Amino acid sequence: MIGAGLGLAQPLLVQRLIESVGRGSTSWGVCLILLVVAVAEAFASAVQSYLLQLTGEEMVLRIRTTLARHLLKLPIREFDRRRIGDLLSRASSDVTVVRSVVTSGLVSSLSAGVLFVGVIVLMVRLDPLLFAITATAITVGAIVQVAAGRTIRDASLTAQDETARLSAAMERSLSAVRTIRAALAEEREAGMIEDVAHRAFLAGSRVARLVSVTQPVMSLAVQSAFVVVLAVGGARVSGGALTLGEFIAYILYVFMLVSPVTQGAVAYTQIQAGLASLARIQEVLSVPAEGAVQPTRAATAVHDADCDGDTTDDGPLLRFQDVHFGYRSGAPVLRGLTFDVERGSRTALVGPSGAGKSTVLALIERFYELDAGRILFEGRDLRDIPHSQLRCRLAYLEQGAPVLAGSVADNLRLRAEGLTEQQLAEVLRVVKLDDLTGDDRGGLDLSVGDSGHCLSGGQRQRLAWARVLLGDEPVLLLDEPTSSVDSRNETVLQRALDQVGGHRTALVVAHRLSTIVRSDRIVVMDQGTVADVGRHEELLDRSALYRDLASNQLIR
Repeated sequence: MIGAGLGLAQPLLVQRLIESVGRGSTSWGVCLILLVVAVAEAFASAVQSYLLQLTGEEMVLRIRTTLARHLLKLPIREFDRRRIGDLLSRASSDVTVVRSVVTSGLVSSLSAGVLFVGVIVLMVRLDPLLFAITATAITVGAIVQVAAGRTIRDASLTAQDETARLSAAMERSLSAVRTIRAALAEEREAGMIEDVAHRAFLAGSRVARLVSVTQPVMSLAVQSAFVVVLAVGGARVSGGALTLGEFIAYILYVFMLVSPVTQGAVAYTQIQAGLASLARIQEVLSVPAEGAVQPTRAATAVHDADCDGDTTDDGPLLRFQDVHFGYRSGAPVLRGLTFDVERGSRTALVGPSGAGKSTVLALIERFYELDAGRILFEGRDLRDIPHSQLRCRLAYLEQGAPVLAGSVADNLRLRAEGLTEQQLAEVLRVVKLDDLTGDDRGGLDLSVGDSGHCLSGGQRQRLAWARVLLGDEPVLLLDEPTSSVDSRNETVLQRALDQVGGHRTALVVAHRLSTIVRSDRIVVMDQGTVADVGRHEELLDRSALYRDLASNQLIR
């Protein structure tokens, strides 16, 4: 605002200087004031630029942190239907576009607006006729600009969507680069990325064409007005209706008008692009976070679970009652599943692929909500227990044992930050990973690589085991916990599970029956329902499906 005011004062000072020269004297005081005003305006412009850049960076920080927190709390179904690359694009390129609205769009247009209004007022004061000529040209340019604004916004939204698809395509290929190399599919994948990149290029080119056509319209309108003003104003000076000083001041204001008009045109197109990006960000932020939906029962019926406390309920720890669930409409995975998990027991889920075993663990973790039926945990409906209070009692080892980029210590402290290095080293010894973190290899600070690619499959699985064993959660959910280890290390992990099995309930999903033959109870699943329940020897006698699974693995 200060810079705009100082800029508006300069043509008036030039007018006074010219009039003093016309009277045969030079006002050095006016010259000095003009110089001081010019320097002050330059300083104000520098301060404005810094403040706008700082504000833009602060806004980017807030949006990105808000978006990151929200993304990490989205329902798992959202990650099933969205591309990770698309979500990353919203947190990077879309936020960058929003920043440009702040730094050179919205706020700049406000100061330009003040300058514009001030110029208009002073132009009217100097000569209403010349202003009418100028206003007509500007109005025509403004109409064209506004008419093109909606088209620019739609084109910008399309361009951002295509950019997001490009990010998703890159993420897809880079996350599986080893598989692509092994399949000699580099050229095919590069071609697919090139196709997506070409579509993004076409969408960006359309935005560029629209902007290149619309942005100069206002400048052209002002330049046209200047030519007419020069002719008409010269005639009015000759006729004595306008002094030379007033005419030069008016011409300076016409030149000055170019800046706010151009800034306004640029800001308008940037705001349209920013609104498109903001709509993509808001679309994600508008998705309710996990747990945002109110419980299905009255709040008074919800018992606040204590992570370290005991329950007074004497029934089974877990009870599935006629549970129905499907990931997609019309494709049920569980069809009336009913079984119990007793406290302190080791219960195994076995069955052919696609029977719904891993889905059972996902439902216990409340990654998804049931379609029908109930799951009781310590006698309470799972839907009535807040996610955080439920998960603080569950230790979950996922199928495939994902490992996060970072160090061994980072992965072990994912759930329990306060553990000492001695405790971490001890659990690595239990799972036979102590040789991995020897002093000659970097110790606990050893980097595991992106997604743990610096480790073997067995090492990743044992590292995941170590993370589970470090905690004291009363319930263990183990999904294919020995799928990537050899028979020797399977025995090691079985022994580790036996050590903690006395006070922890374990629900184990396994295709390798050697992992679960000693379980207290084995639930045989087939096509989303329970086919049989019993111990290993009992099931060998009476379950044809279990006997077939065991015979294929030579287990008797």
